[in-house]
This record gives sequence, structure tokens and C-alpha cells, in this order.
Amino acid sequence: MIPLVTLGGAVALALLAPVLARLLGRNAGYPLAAGLAALAVYANTAAGDVVRGEVLTAGVSWMPSLGISFGLRMDGLSLLFVTIVLGVGALVMAYCPRYLESYYPIGTVYGLLTGFAAAMIGLVTANDLVLLYVFWELTTVLSFLLVNTAGPAAALPAGRALVVTAMGGFALLGAVVMIGAAAGSTSLDVVLADPGAVLADPLALPAGALLILAAATKSAQLPFTFWLPGAMVAMTPISAYLHAATMVKAGIYLLMRFTPVYVPSVAWSAVLVTLGLATAVVGAVLALREHDLKAVLAHSTVSQLGLLTAAIGVGTSYALSAAVLHTFAHALFKATLFMLVGIIDKEAGSRDVRELAGLRKVMPVTAVLTGIAALSMAGVPPLLGFVSKENLYEGFLEADFAPGAGPVAVAVAVVASALTFAYSARIVYGAFGGRLSQPGLYEPSWAFLAPAAVAALLGLVLGPAVRVLNPLTDRAARDLDPGSEPVTFVLWPGFGTALVLSVLTIAGGYALFHWRDRVDRVLERLPVPDGAAVFDRIRAGVLALGARVGRPDTDPSPAAVLARPVLALPVLAVAAGMALPALPPFPAPVTRPLDWVVVALVGATVAGAVTTRSVTAALTLTGFGGLATALWLLLAGAPDVAMTLLLVEVLTTVVAVLVLRGRGIRLHRPARWRRTPAAVAALAAGLSLGAATYLLTGRREPSPVGGYLLDTAEGATGGTNVVNTILVDFRGMDTFGEAVVVGAAALGLLVLIRRGEAGAEGGTRQRVATDGPADTIVMRVASRVLAPLMLVMSLFLLWRGHDEPGGGFISSLVGGVAIVFLRLAHRGDAWALRLRPEPLVGSGLLLSLVTGLAVYPLGLPFLTPVYLPGGVLLSSFVFDLGIYLMVVGLIVAATDRIGGRARTGSLLGHAPRDERTPS
Repeated sequence: MIPLVTLGGAVALALLAPVLARLLGRNAGYPLAAGLAALAVYANTAAGDVVRGEVLTAGVSWMPSLGISFGLRMDGLSLLFVTIVLGVGALVMAYCPRYLESYYPIGTVYGLLTGFAAAMIGLVTANDLVLLYVFWELTTVLSFLLVNTAGPAAALPAGRALVVTAMGGFALLGAVVMIGAAAGSTSLDVVLADPGAVLADPLALPAGALLILAAATKSAQLPFTFWLPGAMVAMTPISAYLHAATMVKAGIYLLMRFTPVYVPSVAWSAVLVTLGLATAVVGAVLALREHDLKAVLAHSTVSQLGLLTAAIGVGTSYALSAAVLHTFAHALFKATLFMLVGIIDKEAGSRDVRELAGLRKVMPVTAVLTGIAALSMAGVPPLLGFVSKENLYEGFLEADFAPGAGPVAVAVAVVASALTFAYSARIVYGAFGGRLSQPGLYEPSWAFLAPAAVAALLGLVLGPAVRVLNPLTDRAARDLDPGSEPVTFVLWPGFGTALVLSVLTIAGGYALFHWRDRVDRVLERLPVPDGAAVFDRIRAGVLALGARVGRPDTDPSPAAVLARPVLALPVLAVAAGMALPALPPFPAPVTRPLDWVVVALVGATVAGAVTTRSVTAALTLTGFGGLATALWLLLAGAPDVAMTLLLVEVLTTVVAVLVLRGRGIRLHRPARWRRTPAAVAALAAGLSLGAATYLLTGRREPSPVGGYLLDTAEGATGGTNVVNTILVDFRGMDTFGEAVVVGAAALGLLVLIRRGEAGAEGGTRQRVATDGPADTIVMRVASRVLAPLMLVMSLFLLWRGHDEPGGGFISSLVGGVAIVFLRLAHRGDAWALRLRPEPLVGSGLLLSLVTGLAVYPLGLPFLTPVYLPGGVLLSSFVFDLGIYLMVVGLIVAATDRIGGRARTGSLLGHAPRDERTPS
């Protein structure tokens, strides 16, 4: 249960964070830091069992029909990453209270940071490939939201990060599907139990390529390095967490996790080593070109991740052990440096080394801590970074995917590490060396320095005491390479090749720093492709292509938009008719005399609608045609569909009233040369659809799926209305997804309303629809009588929907019509005009989601029926109530938007006019 409790605790902290922020302000970081630290301690209570090789598992059934579970597993690798996520998270949370100002969105920042910790814990402990993918995508979304907390300047970099990492998410989804098919299961235990069988499958190679693509996008490897430095616009605590412990480490974890499957593959090793070392050198060169301390750290993260990627690609036990240790070391020194750069920025007002100098004289503690972390990043003894860097060298020497691969790999690694030493020296000397330029500065409080000091001192102490980490790093490495011999890390292994390489690294790095002016001139002349600019050009090209492709569908003329589908229907009908085989006879008569009466009514209304020039007449006739069609559906035995169509027709009429009220608009009669082809095309399309309906429906018995639903619906769900049971029980997840689309549409309308309010004359923030446009005595009296009856009817339809025609959607349409009726008929003091769509949509979405997920702790699928005592079905009714609230919220938002636009005359280009009838 330890993995499940750890994840649940992180989720609880994420939910609690906004509440604590409201109560404690920025000081909420301290209890959140204590909570994350407590979870780290709790997770490590299992360290003894994990080190002995035990894998802790927990979980519940999620989608049993597909063999997918919400399963968690904690082995050595998972425990290492959980410790990094929670440990660094606690330090960042403790750092935030002194960094954040009152104008920051404190509750949002704390909630997203703790939520990110929970998502990372879920990712590294997931025991199912589908669950791993879900948490992977959560980290993508949360990182986008975190970067966006920096304000408008972060919109473009956050968008780049989202697009790149989301592309990697699609790649991971493809890999999950392929590996699941190759292994016969999505369980990670099954995949890792027989990696040879997976690798032997023809799908293994493309799946491996997709895994590498996913990891490269997440961990900013070439050619996707540009998004990570761009994301440094985020505030410093967020950058520290993303770079040191969470976002970018997800790609490293993914590669490590699938190493047991792909390590025998030469292609895997060749691609990862080449990609990683190239990224390490490019990232280090770009870091050395920078003068902004935060930009230096951002590019250095890219470089360090490249070294880790290459070490994973080597795949030997020594290289994998070194990669595990360097992952831990990198988390410590990178978190320290980001936090200290944030302190420098807050105190000095700049991060540019050209504007900073001599800060050691006024900020000596900050200088010492920065020096410790920079020395660890540079690989200088006795820091932990020195131990991990030396062992990386030993690992690179074992590369054997090609003749001479080992020496070449280690030579490139030395070059990248020498560059690392040079930019580490730039960080320290640029901020703290030379003459003091800002004598009025002073050392920040210990509360501000303490989190960075803890991480820096750990890097210092764990260098000589690296043996303390051996049990966990050895267990994690053995999880990557089962059966391998343990690798023991020590500070001083004696004289050897690695020591010589370290000396060369330090000497080369010092030379680059010593002749930094010459190096800077060379680097400034070095042509470096601007990845962000290339991405922006590609994005602009894609958008332009989409605009060209979609231009016919955005034409203001309905004829231009409808021409292609209308003309395509007869063509498809002719092609299908030529290929259609002999059809079976109808099992029963297909028409009744009353059907032809309805056909005549529909035909007459359509004929009238296409010949009249009055907008009101056309609207009336079209609505009457819809009503006749609803009658036809009712006669055919589909009352749910008939009721839905009837209500949609009513709402359509309301919308038309809002848009067209008070305007004597008549339809323009087109020329004969346009009318005749349009009529022919319309008749051909209508006849094609009619013929298809006649020929392809009603000629067979219900399908096996239909028969199953009819036979089992009542027993499985307790409902006798099969349509409703399908919507809220058999395919409740689909219905919830559709409801989310409804909520998104409502939110989109709200955005448009807010823009209209912001642009209103005088900058007023009033509601758009404040008075009813049909505010007359007759309408007011009628609404007081009819609207309550309609609301009661909507609740009645909601209650009975599981057994009789009705349900959440139909009842919400009735309720929506009642509310719109009230909004049309009354002034601004009516309760219906004071309804806000935000709480309606939000509460409905939350209600439906909680109802569906409430049974998960019991190991049951989404929206499993739950009954009250006495056999009263509860879950479906509450789920339908959520749908009801969301649809009503959408209707309220739509009437706000459409009513407001029609009131100002902006929709049809007329001047506003007071149409209120005096009472």
C-alpha cells in the first residue's frame, strides 16, 4: 500500500494547497513542504524491502474488460525517482514563501506544484502502460499551466513546450499500444518479466523508436532542445522543480524503465548514445554563450540530460549505475543553483553577469553555496557530481555498439564536461568575482537561503559519503539490468583512466574560462540555428495551410459552405448503388397510412420555406417541419429522440427571436440561373439520402450488440429505458466526455462575453443581458405561470429518465427553455437573469466526475450503479443531474452571448434600438 498511500497523499496535498494558500498566503509553502517531506520519509520506510529486491505493488481494477488496472509498483528505480520528486519538491516549497510576492497567483502556484509532484509519483510508480501514459500527459498539461503563471510573456514559450511535449505524448501512446500488443498485456510486470519476447516481436522496433521520440521531446534532446530554455520565463521555483526533479526527468525515467527490453538492441544503443552526446555538446556550447544566469542553467540542463541519455544507451551495468547516481546528483546541484539564481535576481534585480560583480562581499553565504553547487556540476572533487561524472566516463568506455564507440563516446563526453566546467565558472565568477558594483545589497534571510543550503550541503557531504547511496543506486541499476553485478561507488577509487579524464576535463574547462574573452568572440560568430524560430515558422506554415484548407468552410455565404457536401451526396449515392449487392426483403411492412400524412406535412412546410421571402415565415415553416418530423419519430417508437428534436426546435426558435427581433428582414431572391442549379442539387441530395435510408435500414433483425443491450439493460443497470441506460451506464465515460465538450463550449462563450464586456463603452463590467427583450405584461404573466410548470416538468423528466423517456439531456433542454422564457420576459430583477453559467457548468462537471469516480476505490469501473436502501438507483440520477447543470449552463451562456450581441445590433450591422414596450 505504500505506493498508493504516497500517491494519495500527494493528491491530497494538491487539493489542500489552494485552501492553505487562502488561509496562510505565501507561508502555505511551509506546511506543504512538511507534507512532501513526510511523504518522502514514509516512502523510504520501504527502502529495506526494496533494496532486498522486493517490488511493492498496489492498485485497483480500472478497465477489467481490457485488462487495464490502476496499478502501482515501487522497485528501486521508482523509489529513487519518488525520493527525488518529493525531496526536491519539499525544498522548493520551503523556498517559495520567501520568493513569492503578494501579486503572484499563490494558490494556483502551490496547487500546480503539488499536483505536479503527484503526477510524477504516479508516472514513476505506474504498473500499467496506459496509466503511465495518463500520468505522462498530466505532467505535460501541468507544466504548461505552471509556465503560464508567469503572465502574458509566457504564452508563446508555454505554447511551444505544450506542442512539443504533446507530440511526444502521441508517440508514447503509439508505443504503449505496440508494446501492449507485443506482450499481450499492458501490465508493466508482464512486459518486464519476459523482455526477450517483447523485443522479438516485429512491433518492438517501431515501438522503441516512438519511446525515444517521446523521451527526446520530454527531456529536450535534439532537435527539441529549444523549448526548455524558452520555458525559463516561468518563475524561479517552478524552473527549479521542472529542471531538477520533474518534467525533464520523466523522459530519463522512461528510457531507464524500458532499458531491460531494449538494451540488447544495437540500434537502441547507437541512437541514444549519438543523440545524447550530441545534445550534451550542443547544450554546453549554448550555455557558454549565455550571459543570463538562468539561461545558462536552462541550457546546462539540456546538456546534462544528454549525458544521462547517452549513458542509458550504453546499457552496461556500470553505465546504468552511473546514470542513476548522476540523476540524483543533478537533482541536488541543479535545484540549488536555480534557487540561488532566484535569490540573486530578487536581491540584485538582474541575472545578467555583465551587470553583476563582486556580490561575494555583500552576499558571502550565497557565494559559498553557489560555489559548492557549481563545483558539483563541474565535476570537481570531493562533490557528489565528481563521483557521478567519473563513473559516467567509465561507463562510456564500455560502449560497444560499433568499433571504437567507447573511446569516441568518452572523448565527446570529456568535451561536453570541459564546457560544463567553463560555464560553471562563469556562473560563480560572473556573479561573485571582480569589483562590487552594487554596494547597497545584503545577504537574504536564512529562511530564504535554507532550502538551497540543504541541497548544496547534501551534494558536498554525499561526495565523501557516497557509500550511503550505494544500496539504493545498486538496486535501481539492477532493476534496469537484472542479474548484473553490483557497482560500488567511492570517492577515491584510485588512479585510473577516469581520474585522467577528470584532470583533462578540469584543465580544458579552466583553459576555456581563462581565455573566456576569446572564447566568447568565437562563440558569438558561431552560427547557431534558432530552434524556437524554426518551430514558429513551421507552426505558422501549418496554420496557414489549415486556413487555406478550411477557407471554403468559413465563407460567409451558406451556399459556398454547403456546395461540396450537397454535391457529394448524389455522387456517393450513385457509386454506392453500383456496388450495392442484392438486398434482403423487408421482414415487415415499412410504411403505414399515417406516415404519408406526416410526409405530406413535411413536404408542404419545406416547399413553403424555400419559396417564401419572409424570414419570419421561413423560420415558422422550418420549425413546423421539425415538429412534424418529431411526430414522425414518435410514431416510429422513438419518444426520446422525438422529445429531443422538439425541444431543440423550440430553442432554435428562441435563438432566432433573440437575433432577429425588431428587424423587418426579407430574404433576397437569387437570380434564376442560381436558383435552378441549387434546386436540382438539393433535390438530388434529398433523394439520395431518402433512397439510402429506404434501402439500408429496416431489412435485418437487431444487431448482436443491440440485442445484448435490450436483453441485459434492466438486469445490469436497474433501468428500463434502454436509451438512457446506454448513455449513463454502458457508455457513461463517452457521455461524460461529450458533457466536457458542452462545458468547453460554455467556457468559450464566457470568454466571448468577457471580451464584449471589456470592450464596452466606458469599460463597464455589467452583464450583457440585463433586461428581457420581450418584457411585456403578457409575457411576464405567462412566464410566471408556465415557467414554474416547465421547471417542475424538467425535474420530473430528470427523475424518471432511467425508466421512462427523459433523462439529463432532455430534462435540461426543458429547464433551459423555461429559464430562457423567463430571461426573455423579465427585467434585470428576475432571478433567471441573475443566473451565472460558471457555477452551473463547474458544479455539473464536478458532480458527474465525482459520481463516476466514486466507485474506483472499490475496484469497480467508471459509473458502476450505486443503489440507496430500498433499491433506489442513485448514481445514474446524480450523473444525469450533472449533465443537466452543464447543459443549462451552456444555454444560459448562449443566451447571454446572443442576446447581448443582438441588443447592440452588432450581429446584423444595425444600430441599437430600445425595443422595450412600456408597461
